Amino acid sequence: MTTKITSANITQSGTSGISSVAWQAVQTTGFTAVAGRAYPCNTTSAAFTVTLPASPAAGNVITLTDYAGTWGTNNLTVNPNGGKINGSTSNLVLNSTRFSAQFVYVDSTQGWIIYSTANFLS
Repeated sequence: MTTKITSANITQSGTSGISSVAWQAVQTTGFTAVAGRAYPCNTTSAAFTVTLPASPAAGNVITLTDYAGTWGTNNLTVNPNGGKINGSTSNLVLNSTRFSAQFVYVDSTQGWIIYSTANFLS
């Protein structure tokens, strides 16, 4: 017997260790992110702030991507919203052009941890 692996017979579960995100429309002004979503952020006109969820649960994920390659000029600030990012209560400034960062919430000690990044030359 041969089994063909296709997207129709692959499932994902929150307990499997596989995380997926739902991509949203391009963001051009400050907003509060929602767990399980990915946001292309366009700072062409001005820098802005993304606020992380106030009551995250372990395993929540969020992705932020430099949509227009302008974070080097107009940065994106990530506000931990009373929690932590990489163990710090300070805002995190993303200022690398064509950068993407994936955050996972671990616990109240470390908060949101950047677990994956990508940077592509423009």
